[in-house]
Amino acid sequence: MNKTLSNFILIVFISALFINCANRGNPEGGPKDLDPPRIIKTEPENYSIHFNGKDIKIYFDEYIKIKDIQKQLIISPPMNTPPEIIPLGNASKYISIKIYDTLQPKTTYAFNFGNSITDNNEGNPYPYYKYVFSTGDYIDSLSVKGSILDAEKLAPDTFVSVMLYEVDSTFTDSVIYKNPPKYITNTLDSVTTFSIDNVKAGKYMLVALKDENNDNKFQQKTDKIAFHKNFIDVPTDSLYTLKLFKEATNFNATRPLLVAGEKIAFGYEGDYKDIKITLKSDVPEDFTSRITKDIKTDTLYYWYQPKLELDSLVFNVSKDDFKQDFVVRLKDNKRDTLAINTTPRGGIGYDEDFQISGTTPFKSFDISKIAITDKDSTQVTFTSAFDTIKNALSLNFKKTEENTYNISVLPETFTDIFGNTNDSLNYKLVTPKKNTFGSWRLQLLNATYPVIVQLTNDKGEVKYEKYSTMQEDLDFLNLVPGKYLIRVIHDANGNRKYDTGNYLKKIQPENSSHFEINTPVRADWDDIHPIEFLKQ
Repeated sequence: MNKTLSNFILIVFISALFINCANRGNPEGGPKDLDPPRIIKTEPENYSIHFNGKDIKIYFDEYIKIKDIQKQLIISPPMNTPPEIIPLGNASKYISIKIYDTLQPKTTYAFNFGNSITDNNEGNPYPYYKYVFSTGDYIDSLSVKGSILDAEKLAPDTFVSVMLYEVDSTFTDSVIYKNPPKYITNTLDSVTTFSIDNVKAGKYMLVALKDENNDNKFQQKTDKIAFHKNFIDVPTDSLYTLKLFKEATNFNATRPLLVAGEKIAFGYEGDYKDIKITLKSDVPEDFTSRITKDIKTDTLYYWYQPKLELDSLVFNVSKDDFKQDFVVRLKDNKRDTLAINTTPRGGIGYDEDFQISGTTPFKSFDISKIAITDKDSTQVTFTSAFDTIKNALSLNFKKTEENTYNISVLPETFTDIFGNTNDSLNYKLVTPKKNTFGSWRLQLLNATYPVIVQLTNDKGEVKYEKYSTMQEDLDFLNLVPGKYLIRVIHDANGNRKYDTGNYLKKIQPENSSHFEINTPVRADWDDIHPIEFLKQ
Protein backbone atom coordinates (compact mmCIF):
# COMPACT_ATOMS: atom_id res chain seq x y z
CA MET A 1 0.00 0.00 0.00
CA ASN A 2 1.56 3.33 -1.00
CA LYS A 3 1.81 6.27 1.38
CA THR A 4 -0.81 8.37 -0.42
CA LEU A 5 -3.47 5.63 -0.15
CA SER A 6 -2.66 5.04 3.54
CA ASN A 7 -3.08 8.72 4.34
CA PHE A 8 -6.46 8.80 2.51
CA ILE A 9 -7.81 5.82 4.51
CA LEU A 10 -6.63 7.40 7.76
CA ILE A 11 -8.41 10.69 6.94
CA VAL A 12 -11.68 8.87 6.10
CA PHE A 13 -11.52 6.87 9.35
CA ILE A 14 -10.90 9.95 11.50
CA SER A 15 -13.68 11.88 9.75
CA ALA A 16 -16.16 9.06 10.31
CA LEU A 17 -15.15 8.80 13.95
CA PHE A 18 -15.60 12.56 14.41
CA ILE A 19 -19.04 12.58 12.80
CA ASN A 20 -20.13 9.61 14.91
CA CYS A 21 -18.96 11.30 18.10
CA ALA A 22 -20.63 14.54 17.07
CA ASN A 23 -23.92 12.72 16.46
CA ARG A 24 -23.73 11.01 19.84
CA GLY A 25 -23.23 14.32 21.52
CA ASN A 26 -26.17 16.09 19.74
CA PRO A 27 -28.67 17.14 22.48
CA GLU A 28 -32.28 16.01 22.03
CA GLY A 29 -35.22 18.33 22.89
CA GLY A 30 -37.21 17.65 26.01
CA PRO A 31 -40.91 16.69 26.06
CA LYS A 32 -43.28 19.16 24.46
CA ASP A 33 -44.92 21.60 26.86
CA LEU A 34 -48.61 20.68 27.06
CA ASP A 35 -49.46 22.55 30.24
CA PRO A 36 -51.50 25.77 30.14
CA PRO A 37 -50.12 28.88 31.83
CA ARG A 38 -50.79 29.13 35.56
CA ILE A 39 -52.15 32.18 37.39
CA ILE A 40 -49.97 33.12 40.35
CA LYS A 41 -51.95 36.12 41.63
CA THR A 42 -54.61 38.70 40.77
CA GLU A 43 -54.95 42.30 41.91
CA PRO A 44 -57.59 42.71 43.31
CA GLU A 45 -58.25 39.06 44.17
CA ASN A 46 -60.70 37.15 42.03
CA TYR A 47 -64.25 37.13 43.46
CA SER A 48 -63.62 40.34 45.40
CA ILE A 49 -66.54 42.28 46.88
CA HIS A 50 -66.94 46.04 47.42
CA PHE A 51 -64.98 46.58 44.20
CA ASN A 52 -64.56 50.28 43.37
CA GLY A 53 -61.34 50.35 41.35
CA LYS A 54 -60.50 50.93 37.70
CA ASP A 55 -57.50 48.62 37.23
CA ILE A 56 -57.21 44.81 37.35
CA LYS A 57 -54.05 42.75 36.83
CA ILE A 58 -53.79 38.99 36.39
CA TYR A 59 -50.25 37.54 36.72
CA PHE A 60 -49.01 34.29 35.14
CA ASP A 61 -46.02 32.01 35.70
CA GLU A 62 -44.92 32.32 32.04
CA TYR A 63 -45.33 34.60 29.05
CA ILE A 64 -48.83 34.57 27.59
CA LYS A 65 -50.67 36.01 24.58
CA ILE A 66 -54.29 37.03 24.08
CA LYS A 67 -55.90 36.12 20.75
CA ASP A 68 -59.30 36.71 19.16
CA ILE A 69 -60.32 38.84 22.14
CA GLN A 70 -63.16 40.58 20.25
CA LYS A 71 -65.06 37.29 19.95
CA GLN A 72 -63.83 35.38 22.97
CA LEU A 73 -64.17 37.92 25.79
CA ILE A 74 -67.67 38.15 27.27
CA ILE A 75 -68.35 40.79 29.91
CA SER A 76 -71.54 40.36 31.92
CA PRO A 77 -73.29 42.73 32.42
CA PRO A 78 -72.04 44.41 29.21
CA MET A 79 -70.24 47.72 29.60
CA ASN A 80 -71.23 50.77 27.56
CA THR A 81 -67.57 51.77 27.27
CA PRO A 82 -65.37 48.72 26.58
CA PRO A 83 -62.41 48.24 28.92
CA GLU A 84 -58.83 48.35 27.67
CA ILE A 85 -57.22 44.89 27.64
CA ILE A 86 -53.46 44.38 27.24
CA PRO A 87 -51.40 42.72 25.92
CA LEU A 88 -52.93 42.40 22.44
CA GLY A 89 -50.58 40.60 20.07
CA ASN A 90 -47.54 40.91 22.37
CA ALA A 91 -46.21 38.46 24.96
CA SER A 92 -46.49 39.41 28.61
CA LYS A 93 -46.54 37.79 32.03
CA TYR A 94 -49.72 39.61 33.04
CA ILE A 95 -53.07 40.81 31.71
CA SER A 96 -54.10 44.37 32.47
CA ILE A 97 -57.78 45.40 32.47
CA LYS A 98 -58.48 49.13 32.63
CA ILE A 99 -62.15 49.99 33.26
CA TYR A 100 -63.56 53.23 31.83
CA ASP A 101 -67.28 52.55 32.36
CA THR A 102 -69.25 53.63 35.44
CA LEU A 103 -69.97 50.42 37.35
CA GLN A 104 -73.49 49.69 38.58
CA PRO A 105 -73.99 49.47 42.36
CA LYS A 106 -74.60 46.10 44.07
CA THR A 107 -73.82 44.27 40.85
CA THR A 108 -71.69 41.20 40.11
CA TYR A 109 -69.46 41.53 37.04
CA ALA A 110 -67.84 38.60 35.20
CA PHE A 111 -65.04 38.73 32.60
CA ASN A 112 -65.06 35.40 30.74
CA PHE A 113 -61.99 35.13 28.50
CA GLY A 114 -63.13 32.01 26.63
CA ASN A 115 -60.13 30.43 24.90
CA SER A 116 -58.30 33.70 24.27
CA ILE A 117 -55.45 33.19 26.79
CA THR A 118 -52.58 30.96 25.60
CA ASP A 119 -48.94 30.49 26.52
CA ASN A 120 -46.48 32.26 24.26
CA ASN A 121 -44.45 29.26 23.04
CA GLU A 122 -46.81 26.33 22.43
CA GLY A 123 -50.16 28.11 22.31
CA ASN A 124 -51.64 26.00 25.13
CA PRO A 125 -54.92 27.68 26.16
CA TYR A 126 -56.05 28.60 29.64
CA PRO A 127 -59.67 27.65 28.85
CA TYR A 128 -62.65 29.70 29.98
CA TYR A 129 -60.86 31.74 32.63
CA LYS A 130 -63.32 33.97 34.47
CA TYR A 131 -62.53 37.00 36.59
CA VAL A 132 -65.44 37.99 38.85
CA PHE A 133 -66.03 40.86 41.24
CA SER A 134 -68.98 42.57 42.92
CA THR A 135 -69.59 46.22 43.69
CA GLY A 136 -71.87 45.07 46.50
CA ASP A 137 -71.65 42.95 49.64
CA TYR A 138 -71.68 39.54 47.96
CA ILE A 139 -71.12 37.65 44.68
CA ASP A 140 -74.34 36.67 42.89
CA SER A 141 -74.14 32.92 42.25
CA LEU A 142 -77.36 31.86 40.47
CA SER A 143 -77.36 30.42 36.92
CA VAL A 144 -79.64 30.01 33.92
CA LYS A 145 -78.77 27.07 31.67
CA GLY A 146 -80.02 25.57 28.41
CA SER A 147 -79.26 24.77 24.78
CA ILE A 148 -79.49 26.42 21.36
CA LEU A 149 -81.20 24.99 18.25
CA ASP A 150 -81.75 26.44 14.78
CA ALA A 151 -85.16 26.52 13.09
CA GLU A 152 -83.74 25.89 9.63
CA LYS A 153 -80.40 24.13 10.09
CA LEU A 154 -79.18 20.84 11.53
CA ALA A 155 -76.68 22.66 13.76
CA PRO A 156 -76.94 26.21 15.09
CA ASP A 157 -74.42 28.95 14.38
CA THR A 158 -71.36 29.41 16.56
CA PHE A 159 -70.81 32.47 18.77
CA VAL A 160 -74.46 32.88 19.77
CA SER A 161 -75.12 35.45 22.52
CA VAL A 162 -77.60 34.42 25.21
CA MET A 163 -79.06 37.28 27.25
CA LEU A 164 -81.18 38.04 30.27
CA TYR A 165 -83.18 41.28 30.43
CA GLU A 166 -84.43 42.30 33.87
CA VAL A 167 -88.22 42.61 34.00
CA ASP A 168 -88.89 45.64 36.20
CA SER A 169 -91.13 48.73 36.10
CA THR A 170 -89.21 50.15 33.11
CA PHE A 171 -89.27 46.97 31.02
CA THR A 172 -90.78 46.98 27.50
CA ASP A 173 -90.47 44.47 24.66
CA SER A 174 -88.51 47.04 22.63
CA VAL A 175 -85.59 46.85 25.08
CA ILE A 176 -83.75 44.37 22.83
CA TYR A 177 -83.53 47.01 20.07
CA LYS A 178 -82.26 49.79 22.32
CA ASN A 179 -80.36 48.59 25.38
CA PRO A 180 -77.80 45.91 26.27
CA PRO A 181 -79.00 43.06 28.51
CA LYS A 182 -78.54 42.73 32.25
CA TYR A 183 -76.56 39.49 31.84
CA ILE A 184 -74.94 37.85 28.84
CA THR A 185 -72.99 34.76 27.86
CA ASN A 186 -71.87 33.23 24.55
CA THR A 187 -71.75 29.71 23.15
CA LEU A 188 -68.38 30.58 21.52
CA ASP A 189 -67.16 28.24 18.77
CA SER A 190 -67.54 24.76 20.18
CA VAL A 191 -70.76 24.18 22.12
CA THR A 192 -74.52 24.53 21.65
CA THR A 193 -75.26 24.75 25.37
CA PHE A 194 -75.13 27.87 27.50
CA SER A 195 -74.83 28.88 31.13
CA ILE A 196 -75.44 32.44 32.29
CA ASP A 197 -73.72 32.61 35.67
CA ASN A 198 -73.44 35.06 38.55
CA VAL A 199 -77.10 36.07 38.19
CA LYS A 200 -79.08 37.64 41.03
CA ALA A 201 -82.60 36.50 41.91
CA GLY A 202 -85.38 38.13 39.93
CA LYS A 203 -87.69 37.99 36.89
CA TYR A 204 -86.08 38.01 33.43
CA MET A 205 -86.74 37.72 29.71
CA LEU A 206 -84.47 35.11 28.06
CA VAL A 207 -83.27 35.87 24.53
CA ALA A 208 -80.55 34.55 22.20
CA LEU A 209 -79.02 36.45 19.26
CA LYS A 210 -76.67 35.59 16.47
CA ASP A 211 -75.38 39.13 16.85
CA GLU A 212 -73.64 39.93 13.58
CA ASN A 213 -72.24 43.34 14.57
CA ASN A 214 -71.61 42.48 18.24
CA ASP A 215 -73.50 45.45 19.67
CA ASN A 216 -75.72 43.39 22.03
CA LYS A 217 -78.86 44.73 20.30
CA PHE A 218 -81.26 43.08 17.87
CA GLN A 219 -80.96 44.19 14.23
CA GLN A 220 -83.81 42.58 12.29
CA LYS A 221 -82.10 42.75 8.89
CA THR A 222 -78.93 40.95 9.97
CA ASP A 223 -79.44 39.03 13.23
CA LYS A 224 -81.11 35.76 14.12
CA ILE A 225 -83.15 35.70 17.30
CA ALA A 226 -84.62 33.18 19.75
CA PHE A 227 -86.75 33.86 22.80
CA HIS A 228 -88.43 31.95 25.59
CA LYS A 229 -92.20 32.36 25.38
CA ASN A 230 -92.61 33.37 29.04
CA PHE A 231 -90.63 35.37 31.57
CA ILE A 232 -88.46 33.21 33.82
CA ASP A 233 -87.96 33.45 37.58
CA VAL A 234 -84.45 33.02 38.97
CA PRO A 235 -83.48 30.86 40.83
CA THR A 236 -84.61 28.08 38.49
CA ASP A 237 -83.73 24.43 37.94
CA SER A 238 -85.20 24.37 34.42
CA LEU A 239 -83.13 23.82 31.29
CA TYR A 240 -84.28 26.15 28.52
CA THR A 241 -84.22 25.35 24.81
CA LEU A 242 -84.01 28.35 22.46
CA LYS A 243 -84.59 28.03 18.72
CA LEU A 244 -82.88 30.62 16.51
CA PHE A 245 -84.73 31.97 13.49
CA LYS A 246 -84.44 34.81 10.99
CA GLU A 247 -87.37 37.20 11.11
CA ALA A 248 -88.98 38.33 7.87
CA THR A 249 -87.72 41.86 7.30
CA ASN A 250 -90.40 44.54 7.74
CA PHE A 251 -91.35 46.09 4.41
CA ASN A 252 -89.83 49.42 3.51
CA ALA A 253 -89.61 51.22 0.16
CA THR A 254 -86.74 53.44 -0.96
CA ARG A 255 -87.03 56.50 -3.16
CA PRO A 256 -87.82 55.43 -6.77
CA LEU A 257 -85.70 56.64 -9.68
CA LEU A 258 -86.07 56.85 -13.45
CA VAL A 259 -83.36 54.45 -14.73
CA ALA A 260 -84.22 54.35 -18.46
CA GLY A 261 -86.87 55.64 -20.82
CA GLU A 262 -90.31 54.88 -19.33
CA LYS A 263 -88.71 52.62 -16.70
CA ILE A 264 -88.76 53.50 -12.98
CA ALA A 265 -86.93 51.45 -10.32
CA PHE A 266 -88.59 50.95 -6.93
CA GLY A 267 -86.16 49.54 -4.37
CA TYR A 268 -87.52 47.84 -1.27
CA GLU A 269 -86.72 45.80 1.84
CA GLY A 270 -88.72 42.76 2.92
CA ASP A 271 -91.23 40.83 0.82
CA TYR A 272 -92.46 42.48 -2.40
CA LYS A 273 -95.63 40.36 -2.61
CA ASP A 274 -98.89 42.32 -2.26
CA ILE A 275 -97.07 45.63 -2.69
CA LYS A 276 -99.24 48.27 -4.37
CA ILE A 277 -97.65 50.93 -6.58
CA THR A 278 -100.38 53.44 -7.44
CA LEU A 279 -99.88 56.29 -9.91
CA LYS A 280 -101.56 59.46 -8.61
CA SER A 281 -100.69 61.79 -11.51
CA ASP A 282 -103.08 62.51 -14.37
CA VAL A 283 -102.13 60.56 -17.51
CA PRO A 284 -103.69 60.13 -20.99
CA GLU A 285 -106.37 57.50 -21.62
CA ASP A 286 -104.04 55.29 -23.68
CA PHE A 287 -101.57 55.04 -20.77
CA THR A 288 -100.57 51.47 -19.87
CA SER A 289 -98.08 50.11 -17.35
CA ARG A 290 -96.44 46.86 -16.17
CA ILE A 291 -94.40 45.85 -13.14
CA THR A 292 -91.55 43.34 -13.28
CA LYS A 293 -88.94 42.24 -10.74
CA ASP A 294 -85.17 42.39 -11.08
CA ILE A 295 -83.66 38.88 -11.11
CA LYS A 296 -80.86 39.61 -8.64
CA THR A 297 -81.77 42.64 -6.52
CA ASP A 298 -84.68 43.78 -4.36
CA THR A 299 -86.02 46.07 -7.07
CA LEU A 300 -89.34 46.34 -8.90
CA TYR A 301 -89.48 48.05 -12.29
CA TYR A 302 -92.48 50.15 -13.25
CA TRP A 303 -92.73 50.29 -17.05
CA TYR A 304 -95.13 52.55 -18.88
CA GLN A 305 -96.00 53.96 -22.27
CA PRO A 306 -96.53 56.21 -24.09
CA LYS A 307 -93.81 58.72 -23.30
CA LEU A 308 -95.22 61.52 -21.12
CA GLU A 309 -94.67 65.26 -21.52
CA LEU A 310 -94.51 65.81 -17.77
CA ASP A 311 -91.80 66.97 -15.39
CA SER A 312 -92.59 64.35 -12.77
CA LEU A 313 -94.91 61.57 -11.63
CA VAL A 314 -96.36 61.03 -8.16
CA PHE A 315 -96.72 57.45 -6.85
CA ASN A 316 -98.09 55.96 -3.67
CA VAL A 317 -96.40 52.79 -2.39
CA SER A 318 -98.29 50.73 0.19
CA LYS A 319 -98.02 47.33 1.87
CA ASP A 320 -99.18 46.24 5.32
CA ASP A 321 -98.55 49.22 7.63
CA PHE A 322 -96.33 51.04 5.13
CA LYS A 323 -97.82 53.86 3.03
CA GLN A 324 -95.87 56.71 1.43
CA ASP A 325 -95.99 59.06 -1.57
CA PHE A 326 -92.96 59.50 -3.83
CA VAL A 327 -92.16 62.00 -6.60
CA VAL A 328 -90.15 60.76 -9.61
CA ARG A 329 -88.51 63.33 -11.86
CA LEU A 330 -88.76 62.48 -15.57
CA LYS A 331 -86.00 62.87 -18.13
CA ASP A 332 -85.58 62.11 -21.80
CA ASN A 333 -83.72 58.81 -21.28
CA LYS A 334 -83.09 56.12 -23.87
CA ARG A 335 -85.38 53.09 -23.64
CA ASP A 336 -84.12 49.56 -22.99
CA THR A 337 -84.15 47.30 -26.04
CA LEU A 338 -85.79 43.87 -26.18
CA ALA A 339 -83.43 40.93 -25.70
CA ILE A 340 -84.52 37.33 -25.20
CA ASN A 341 -82.92 35.20 -22.47
CA THR A 342 -83.44 31.48 -21.86
CA THR A 343 -82.67 28.93 -19.17
CA PRO A 344 -81.35 26.25 -18.98
CA ARG A 345 -78.77 26.12 -21.72
CA GLY A 346 -77.22 23.02 -23.29
CA GLY A 347 -78.59 20.38 -20.92
CA ILE A 348 -82.01 20.10 -19.30
CA GLY A 349 -83.25 17.97 -16.40
CA TYR A 350 -86.19 15.60 -16.61
CA ASP A 351 -88.28 17.71 -14.24
CA GLU A 352 -87.04 21.08 -15.50
CA ASP A 353 -88.99 23.62 -17.56
CA PHE A 354 -87.51 25.62 -20.42
CA GLN A 355 -87.94 29.31 -19.64
CA ILE A 356 -88.00 32.26 -22.06
CA SER A 357 -87.77 35.77 -20.59
CA GLY A 358 -87.33 39.28 -21.94
CA THR A 359 -85.37 42.36 -20.85
CA THR A 360 -88.49 44.46 -21.49
CA PRO A 361 -92.05 43.41 -20.53
CA PHE A 362 -93.90 41.17 -22.97
CA LYS A 363 -97.20 42.72 -24.01
CA SER A 364 -98.22 39.61 -25.96
CA PHE A 365 -96.85 36.32 -27.28
CA ASP A 366 -98.07 33.73 -29.81
CA ILE A 367 -97.61 30.15 -28.57
CA SER A 368 -98.45 28.80 -32.05
CA LYS A 369 -95.12 30.19 -33.28
CA ILE A 370 -93.11 28.01 -30.86
CA ALA A 371 -92.28 24.40 -31.79
CA ILE A 372 -90.35 21.62 -30.02
CA THR A 373 -89.00 18.57 -31.88
CA ASP A 374 -86.83 15.68 -30.66
CA LYS A 375 -83.80 14.05 -32.31
CA ASP A 376 -86.12 12.05 -34.61
CA SER A 377 -87.79 15.29 -35.74
CA THR A 378 -90.95 14.20 -33.96
CA GLN A 379 -93.15 17.03 -32.77
CA VAL A 380 -93.23 17.28 -28.96
CA THR A 381 -96.35 18.61 -27.24
CA PHE A 382 -95.91 21.09 -24.43
CA THR A 383 -97.84 23.29 -22.04
CA SER A 384 -96.97 26.86 -21.09
CA ALA A 385 -97.33 29.22 -18.16
CA PHE A 386 -96.53 32.95 -18.05
CA ASP A 387 -95.18 34.66 -14.91
CA THR A 388 -96.02 38.36 -15.21
CA ILE A 389 -93.74 39.62 -12.44
CA LYS A 390 -90.76 37.61 -13.75
CA ASN A 391 -91.73 38.36 -17.36
CA ALA A 392 -91.00 34.71 -18.18
CA LEU A 393 -92.77 32.07 -20.28
CA SER A 394 -92.20 28.48 -19.07
CA LEU A 395 -92.51 25.51 -21.45
CA ASN A 396 -93.18 22.14 -19.85
CA PHE A 397 -92.80 18.93 -21.84
CA LYS A 398 -92.12 15.24 -21.23
CA LYS A 399 -88.47 14.28 -21.70
CA THR A 400 -86.82 10.95 -22.41
CA GLU A 401 -83.32 9.65 -21.76
CA GLU A 402 -80.40 10.84 -23.94
CA ASN A 403 -82.66 12.77 -26.26
CA THR A 404 -82.03 16.01 -28.11
CA TYR A 405 -84.74 18.67 -28.23
CA ASN A 406 -84.79 21.56 -30.69
CA ILE A 407 -86.89 24.57 -29.75
CA SER A 408 -87.67 27.04 -32.52
CA VAL A 409 -89.22 30.47 -31.99
CA LEU A 410 -90.46 32.25 -35.09
CA PRO A 411 -90.05 36.00 -35.64
CA GLU A 412 -92.61 38.23 -33.92
CA THR A 413 -93.56 35.55 -31.39
CA PHE A 414 -92.99 38.07 -28.58
CA THR A 415 -94.04 41.73 -28.63
CA ASP A 416 -93.02 44.05 -25.79
CA ILE A 417 -94.96 47.06 -24.45
CA PHE A 418 -92.97 49.39 -26.73
CA GLY A 419 -93.90 47.41 -29.86
CA ASN A 420 -90.51 45.66 -30.30
CA THR A 421 -90.49 42.04 -31.48
CA ASN A 422 -88.01 39.16 -31.53
CA ASP A 423 -86.06 37.71 -34.46
CA SER A 424 -85.95 33.99 -35.33
CA LEU A 425 -84.56 31.97 -32.39
CA ASN A 426 -83.39 28.37 -32.09
CA TYR A 427 -82.24 26.41 -29.04
CA LYS A 428 -80.83 22.91 -28.57
CA LEU A 429 -81.20 20.95 -25.33
CA VAL A 430 -79.93 17.48 -24.37
CA THR A 431 -81.16 15.17 -21.59
CA PRO A 432 -78.61 13.05 -19.67
CA LYS A 433 -78.50 9.31 -19.05
CA LYS A 434 -80.81 8.09 -16.31
CA ASN A 435 -77.98 6.18 -14.65
CA THR A 436 -76.14 9.40 -13.85
CA PHE A 437 -78.76 10.11 -11.16
CA GLY A 438 -79.83 8.43 -7.95
CA SER A 439 -83.11 8.16 -6.05
CA TRP A 440 -84.24 8.23 -2.43
CA ARG A 441 -87.48 6.91 -0.96
CA LEU A 442 -88.23 8.51 2.40
CA GLN A 443 -90.61 6.77 4.79
CA LEU A 444 -91.88 9.16 7.48
CA LEU A 445 -92.76 7.34 10.70
CA ASN A 446 -94.95 9.02 13.37
CA ALA A 447 -95.02 12.27 11.38
CA THR A 448 -97.63 14.95 11.99
CA TYR A 449 -99.12 16.17 8.70
CA PRO A 450 -99.06 18.23 6.56
CA VAL A 451 -95.29 18.44 6.03
CA ILE A 452 -92.81 20.04 3.67
CA VAL A 453 -89.90 17.67 3.08
CA GLN A 454 -86.73 19.23 1.73
CA LEU A 455 -83.33 17.95 0.68
CA THR A 456 -80.72 20.62 1.36
CA ASN A 457 -76.98 21.06 1.04
CA ASP A 458 -74.78 21.72 4.08
CA LYS A 459 -75.52 25.47 3.77
CA GLY A 460 -79.26 24.87 4.20
CA GLU A 461 -80.07 25.70 0.56
CA VAL A 462 -83.09 23.74 -0.73
CA LYS A 463 -82.28 21.52 -3.70
CA TYR A 464 -85.41 19.32 -3.82
CA GLU A 465 -88.79 19.59 -2.12
CA LYS A 466 -92.04 17.66 -1.74
CA TYR A 467 -95.30 18.41 0.09
CA SER A 468 -97.39 15.74 1.77
CA THR A 469 -100.71 15.81 3.61
CA MET A 470 -100.93 12.12 4.59
CA GLN A 471 -98.91 9.04 5.45
CA GLU A 472 -97.12 7.99 2.26
CA ASP A 473 -93.69 7.13 0.87
CA LEU A 474 -92.01 10.13 -0.72
CA ASP A 475 -89.93 9.35 -3.80
CA PHE A 476 -87.20 11.79 -4.76
CA LEU A 477 -86.17 10.79 -8.28
CA ASN A 478 -83.37 11.96 -10.58
CA LEU A 479 -81.22 13.34 -7.78
CA VAL A 480 -77.77 14.66 -8.57
CA PRO A 481 -75.31 12.42 -6.65
CA GLY A 482 -73.92 13.95 -3.48
CA LYS A 483 -74.50 14.57 0.22
CA TYR A 484 -77.91 15.88 1.31
CA LEU A 485 -79.49 16.79 4.62
CA ILE A 486 -83.20 16.27 5.27
CA ARG A 487 -85.38 19.05 6.68
CA VAL A 488 -89.02 18.37 7.53
CA ILE A 489 -91.19 21.42 8.19
CA HIS A 490 -94.42 20.76 10.04
CA ASP A 491 -96.80 23.04 8.16
CA ALA A 492 -99.23 23.83 10.98
CA ASN A 493 -101.37 26.31 9.01
CA GLY A 494 -101.32 24.33 5.75
CA ASN A 495 -100.13 27.19 3.56
CA ARG A 496 -97.43 25.04 1.91
CA LYS A 497 -94.54 27.25 3.03
CA TYR A 498 -92.29 27.69 6.04
CA ASP A 499 -93.45 30.47 8.36
CA THR A 500 -90.77 32.08 10.46
CA GLY A 501 -91.32 33.63 13.88
CA ASN A 502 -91.74 37.20 15.08
CA TYR A 503 -90.39 38.52 18.36
CA LEU A 504 -92.77 41.45 18.92
CA LYS A 505 -95.82 39.35 18.04
CA LYS A 506 -94.46 36.52 20.22
CA ILE A 507 -94.75 34.03 17.37
CA GLN A 508 -92.34 31.09 17.32
CA PRO A 509 -91.21 29.67 13.94
CA GLU A 510 -92.97 26.60 12.61
CA ASN A 511 -91.49 23.41 13.99
CA SER A 512 -88.92 21.70 11.84
CA SER A 513 -86.98 18.46 12.21
CA HIS A 514 -83.52 17.79 10.82
CA PHE A 515 -81.95 14.50 9.82
CA GLU A 516 -78.54 13.56 8.50
CA ILE A 517 -78.16 10.52 6.24
CA ASN A 518 -74.64 9.09 6.31
CA THR A 519 -75.00 7.51 2.87
CA PRO A 520 -74.89 10.06 0.01
CA VAL A 521 -77.04 9.85 -3.10
CA ARG A 522 -75.23 7.50 -5.49
CA ALA A 523 -75.50 7.38 -9.28
CA ASP A 524 -77.73 4.59 -10.65
CA TRP A 525 -78.75 3.61 -7.12
CA ASP A 526 -82.05 3.62 -5.23
CA ASP A 527 -82.02 3.92 -1.43
CA ILE A 528 -84.84 3.65 1.12
CA HIS A 529 -84.50 5.70 4.31
CA PRO A 530 -86.97 5.43 7.23
CA ILE A 531 -87.26 8.79 9.02
CA GLU A 532 -88.67 8.38 12.53
CA PHE A 533 -90.18 11.20 14.57
CA LEU A 534 -90.67 11.16 18.30
CA LYS A 535 -94.26 10.38 19.21
CA GLN A 536 -96.18 13.45 20.35
